Amino acid sequence: MPETTLTFLGHATFRFDTPAGKRIYIDPFLNGNPKCPESELEPERIDVIALTHGHGDHLGDTVELAKKHGCTVIAPVEMADWLQGKQGIENVLDPNKGGTVEAAGVKFTLTNAHHSSSNNDLEYMGEPVGIVATIENGPKLYFAGDTCVFGDMQIIRRLYEPDVAILPIGGHYTMDPREAALALEFLGTKRCVPCHYGTFPPLVGTPAQLRELAPDVQVDDLEPGESLTL
Repeated sequence: MPETTLTFLGHATFRFDTPAGKRIYIDPFLNGNPKCPESELEPERIDVIALTHGHGDHLGDTVELAKKHGCTVIAPVEMADWLQGKQGIENVLDPNKGGTVEAAGVKFTLTNAHHSSSNNDLEYMGEPVGIVATIENGPKLYFAGDTCVFGDMQIIRRLYEPDVAILPIGGHYTMDPREAALALEFLGTKRCVPCHYGTFPPLVGTPAQLRELAPDVQVDDLEPGESLTL
């Protein structure tokens, strides 16, 4: 049976390939990402890009990639308006928190996240979000985006029951391992892929610390370019 493959591209950038062969990028910060493997800087194909917020280390190469590949872009409504109105991206879906849209056989639901969101020009890009990706004939992946822990992660658990939680652990700008361990308790998820650590000096949290604090959770600390089969 075909499986889902999740690939870490450094920092907080991921792609996943669905059982149907579709390729989705989450927050495609490739060029300028010191952790992105050189072989991954120029994607060969993209079916969907999904964005959690507008900071440059998440919005990344979205505009260039969308124009090159003609893929669908999913973004919170204000960022979607900016992509369409100011950047000329045509195929954009614009849900907001609680909304679900479908593209390439995947349902993308936007959840709450506690962070901020502006682009490199300090233009307001709406509120940050997390993303629950429900893959047809595959797992449910929760990309928390940049966030601290918050109690309503228990609502995400109740509504969506994610199979894998992709959580930031670096601290300073997001959760650290201590907060991420509590997030996993709230989510009830027994498998976690940590991200947003070690890229820049302030991001000092480590997967080893998370593993110690959440001993009942399988922590898959992927090297950039490494994939996980789900």
